[in-house]
Amino acid sequence: MELKSKDIPSALLQEWYAKGSNLDIPTTASTRIWRQGTGPMVVCLHGVPTSAYLYRNVLPELASRGMEGVALDFPGLGFADRPADFDYTWTGLSAWLEKALAAAKIDSFHLVVHDLGGPIGFDLVRRVPQRILSLTVLNTLVNVSRFSKPLVMRPFSVPVLGRLWVLQMNSPIIFPFFRWKGILAGPNYAEIRAYGDLLVLGDGGRAFRKIMGSFETTREFEERILPPLRDREFPAQIVWGKHDTELPVTSMGSDVKRALDLQTEIHQVEGKHFLQENCAAEIAERIALLVRAGKDV
Repeated sequence: MELKSKDIPSALLQEWYAKGSNLDIPTTASTRIWRQGTGPMVVCLHGVPTSAYLYRNVLPELASRGMEGVALDFPGLGFADRPADFDYTWTGLSAWLEKALAAAKIDSFHLVVHDLGGPIGFDLVRRVPQRILSLTVLNTLVNVSRFSKPLVMRPFSVPVLGRLWVLQMNSPIIFPFFRWKGILAGPNYAEIRAYGDLLVLGDGGRAFRKIMGSFETTREFEERILPPLRDREFPAQIVWGKHDTELPVTSMGSDVKRALDLQTEIHQVEGKHFLQENCAAEIAERIALLVRAGKDV
């Protein structure tokens, strides 16, 4: 999405936009990508209702530890294109991601997934297992056929109500909502309000609502992603915000641990669902540990 400064709603987001670059992906949705640092490449996937902006504090922490942190916006979110005819299912987004990485000339990489970036990233593992050097899993879901949307997420995919619910997210209400469900004390009002601005940028949140209505919570999708995770030849770890009430570590974290057949313990941090906001340095340190160790940690 080509934008001019006047089209970006806040100075904070203008600064974030300027740190990235446009990534043109022929025949499909183009996006914006952020790359910081040099060294082993770490690709960080976001979920909803967020964008690569969620990793704005993680990327410099990765760079300071001798890695190249990479984050990009999925179609329909952040500064990415929002085509009306795009396939916003997890399978569609995974196929798009493979093309995006090719456009960015990213071959082998360490993968970090969060929220819906989990199922999308797990499907990418199925597509290109030989290119994944390691996997760090942040609060997400893997047994998708058993997943039921939390009450606060359900209105987004309901006609009429969904549009009103999105508009509410782009209002001062987003600040107490994110504090309640996603973030401990730390980020200020402007930093949290930016999430709402990015959600509706250019289309009023129409594409985001399509994403919310395109969850593949089926046995078919689950049976596609589980074997590649079980049979992985790359090291993995789980880092979880221990205060996440929507994707609790005791259930969702344990599901991921079983799926990965991981013998090491889940590393819990002092965060809620959007743990990147409160624990950027600790997350980066755990990723660096995994990269150095070359085995499950």
